[in-house]
Amino acid sequence: MLTEITPESYDVDLHLAYATADNITGRPIYARSACYLHADAATLLGRAVGLARPLGLRLRILDAFRPAEAQWKLWEAQPNPTFVADPRRGSPHSMAAAVDLTLVDAVTGTPLDMGTGFDDLRPESEHGNQDISPDAQRHRALLLGVMTTAGWDWYVKEWWHYQLFKPRGTYPVLTDRAAGTHLMPEAA
Repeated sequence: MLTEITPESYDVDLHLAYATADNITGRPIYARSACYLHADAATLLGRAVGLARPLGLRLRILDAFRPAEAQWKLWEAQPNPTFVADPRRGSPHSMAAAVDLTLVDAVTGTPLDMGTGFDDLRPESEHGNQDISPDAQRHRALLLGVMTTAGWDWYVKEWWHYQLFKPRGTYPVLTDRAAGTHLMPEAA
């Protein structure tokens, strides 16, 4: 059902924030660092990789499929529907139809300056925000161009978030068990 996204299979960098404590909850959410997308999203990711490559860039994935259980953990830490989808409604991430990512230099692996970090909940994270450096604005525009040319939709409040068009009603919300991804820690 879901496609595993690996550096070898998609020529991407993986830095999955929710497999570390470096996220808005302050602790790891996932038991392991693995990346999955619905096959439709994986196809578009492949297109985006192909568009970034001739520019000397690679995509660094920060999050992709997020089991419904993980969405609840984020909601408990930050119940702000502007930045965290209410798990009762479902997140495109929990449908394996969204990806959070940035651009890195293909040679050095250095991330491009995007003006804010991932999961920064301030207005400076919005596309088009002009309170960030001109370089960061250009980098965001470059990421937006790569991703939209590849066929992705974008979310105005988060420069890092891209999703399939109209995922609600098209893709089901999946639990870790239903997806068979084994991302969530075993219950004690």
